[in-house]
Amino acid sequence: MNKGFQQDCLQILLRQAEAGRISRRSFVRATGALLALPVALRANLSYAQARELVLVNWGGDAIDAYSKAYGEPFEEETGIKVKMDGSGPTEGAITAQARSGKITWDLLDIDSFSAMTLGEQGYLQPIDYTVVDESKVRPGFVWDYALSTYFFSYVIAYDSELYGDDAPTTMSDFFDIERFPGNRSMYKWGVSSWEAALLADGVAPDALYPLDIERAHEKLAAFKENVISFWGGGAESQTVLLTGEAPMAIVWNTRAKLIEQESGGRIKYIWDQGLLSPGALGVMANNPGGTEAAMRFLASTQDPKRQLVMFEMLGQGPANPAADALIPADQARHNCVAPENMAKQIVLNVDWYAENYSKTLDQYLALISA
Repeated sequence: MNKGFQQDCLQILLRQAEAGRISRRSFVRATGALLALPVALRANLSYAQARELVLVNWGGDAIDAYSKAYGEPFEEETGIKVKMDGSGPTEGAITAQARSGKITWDLLDIDSFSAMTLGEQGYLQPIDYTVVDESKVRPGFVWDYALSTYFFSYVIAYDSELYGDDAPTTMSDFFDIERFPGNRSMYKWGVSSWEAALLADGVAPDALYPLDIERAHEKLAAFKENVISFWGGGAESQTVLLTGEAPMAIVWNTRAKLIEQESGGRIKYIWDQGLLSPGALGVMANNPGGTEAAMRFLASTQDPKRQLVMFEMLGQGPANPAADALIPADQARHNCVAPENMAKQIVLNVDWYAENYSKTLDQYLALISA
């Protein structure tokens, strides 16, 4: 058997393995020399064995959006199904799963600062930028343990029928119960709540970081009786506004867009003093679906047309600058990274969060649960 014919036979067997028509054991038995195969072929076979990846996000509408934008086209391309889990990849949940050794998640919709911390602890895999294209990431948002895949903001959403023309424009307004009566809803996991409290207490936007946590907690302690709900997931934040349980809330702009649509425009939101946050995807260490499949999935999310789907379905600002030109002009007002919207916001200091978040969160959770 000449070398060319032998390679052709191996390629045929490999395609059968990729399509799931033969098992890895059958492939090995048929070739009789798996270890002698070129490295590239062995890598492709390893990739072909991953039949499923589990992506955990924050539930609600994100399930359908991630499926349509990323999961379905990736499965069509590779045969690998991407299963969505909406239970929420909190730092505690990721840590518990990693320490247990019983890993069920592959891909994590994670804050970049959490990825920094968890990656250094060995719970996340470093991003393989030989597979993922660094040039498709906005400058300044390239990290070791997470791929920048979108942007979102924490913004004030409010009931326009209740407040009429006197709409809130600052975090001070959010904390002003006399002028803007009604319950409030804030984020359970701290981010934005600290900044909102400090801004309402008179701290200038350009002087926020490093956050004065003691001052923020004093402000929150005096205000929390007005907070009917500390929401932990996007679906919960939608419900509390749509039902009227809280006529004003700090929510993700991705949810605010949906809430505006679902309420027929009754619930509106503003960019003023919003907190712009980079969203990301990370990969669990020792993930069951395998490193190569996970990294290839990450690379697939950089497609600007797929990021456009995420914008259309969830309002996520695209991480790939090439996607900006695809956004229709009449929808640009919903894009958190549009220049006119970014100018009104404050960019989250991910370095501060990477260093301080875990210990600060414990104090915050104790405060809001007391």
